[in-house]
Amino acid sequence: MTTTATTSPADTYPHYTAAYAAQSIRGPASLRDLRSSGWDAFQRLGLPTARRGNEPWKYTNAAPIAREAFAHPQPLSVDDAAVTLADVQSAAPWQADWRTLVLVDGVFAPDLSSGVCAPEPTKGDQSNEMVIAALPDAIRANRGLGEVLLGNLASPDADGFIALNTAFLRDGVGIDLPAGADGGVVNILYLTTGREQPRVTHPHTLINAQPNSRLTVVETYAGPDDVRYFTNAVTEIYVRENASVEHYRLLQDGMDAYHVGVSRVLQYRDSRFSSVSIAAGAALGRNDFGVELAGAGVECTLNGLYLTRGSQHIDNYINIDHTQPYGTSRLFYKGILDGQSRAVFGGNVTVRQDAQKTDAQQTDKNLLLSEDAEVDSKPSLLIYADDVKCGHGATAGHIDADTVFYMRSRGLDLPTASRIIIHAFAREIIDTVALEPLRDYLDAQFQDAIPDANIALPIGGRL
Repeated sequence: MTTTATTSPADTYPHYTAAYAAQSIRGPASLRDLRSSGWDAFQRLGLPTARRGNEPWKYTNAAPIAREAFAHPQPLSVDDAAVTLADVQSAAPWQADWRTLVLVDGVFAPDLSSGVCAPEPTKGDQSNEMVIAALPDAIRANRGLGEVLLGNLASPDADGFIALNTAFLRDGVGIDLPAGADGGVVNILYLTTGREQPRVTHPHTLINAQPNSRLTVVETYAGPDDVRYFTNAVTEIYVRENASVEHYRLLQDGMDAYHVGVSRVLQYRDSRFSSVSIAAGAALGRNDFGVELAGAGVECTLNGLYLTRGSQHIDNYINIDHTQPYGTSRLFYKGILDGQSRAVFGGNVTVRQDAQKTDAQQTDKNLLLSEDAEVDSKPSLLIYADDVKCGHGATAGHIDADTVFYMRSRGLDLPTASRIIIHAFAREIIDTVALEPLRDYLDAQFQDAIPDANIALPIGGRL
């Protein structure tokens, strides 16, 4: 998953250089050392703005992000942002019995958070106590999180955005579940508020689910519609032997925002990992999701739903790497595009030579509500084993005129008929959300976001 594209040198971004020199260095020594390695990598890599030899970014232009001089101010207090619990509950899914960790403009907000676990520091690399806390506190509680795991899956040498996130590591969320533990539901909200100057935050989430543990994580990114900002997020997830992790990633950033999210997952023997990605926000959004199935008998399910409108651009770049036998993966994404928006889906499944008996399927389906909307879908399989069951497919099309005609013949008007069809198309992904309160939340949010469809008819079609 390492990129080798030609990139601009770091001196092209003097605002990042000045911000790195000015930032206050705090936190454990391992965190400070990692920041330094991130900055060294960013000086070599820059950002992936090259248009040639840059396959992972072939259909998405990162230049608008690179051109903007986003501010890296020293963190303001949450009190300065004037965020209340009511603001949190309106910005993201929320339940009283969930553990909730809230970060506002990159700063951990203890008064808005609940269920935080940060035991006394351990002397060894592993802890026998549950850790769910702000990243610096989690590293202090379990030294192994910072010295062994942090920055290991998402290496700063792999990508300029990862390098930049690493160089500016500050607050984030760290989770460590001891063997056999049930972490319940952990709800993480990265909230950006309005500021006078466009600013950037670098959220970093680290999750370590030890053997036979269970965890459900809801990871939400949200912010106002009328503010330009940049969220540069990294998530690392370790799913140990026979552990189970349900992961939900909600992109609800404002419509003038930029968002680049990198998620890396490592699965061990007999583990189960499922993720649902919902993207409905950001002017330019990128979901770079990579999973390595590094043990036998592993199950991995990645589902996604993206809704674009206006001039939005959403890029899903998904990689699944089977390295051991008897692995099962399912990759199923759906897109709904309106206006002059554009979506990108790059689904790559690799089956290594030792990964015999692999069962891998990937599908991308897109519904175009406008003649001006565009989707670039590129599913691919790289198979080096000879005893596998693999397949892939991609479709894109408009609402079927015959279906609309049938529904209108039953007394429905055109807007109602089109909304029912669009909703049914999306429900196939929404219904995969196992967490009932979240499923209800997403269904309500999506129904509010369904655009009024201009039914694109085939030549000679009638409604």
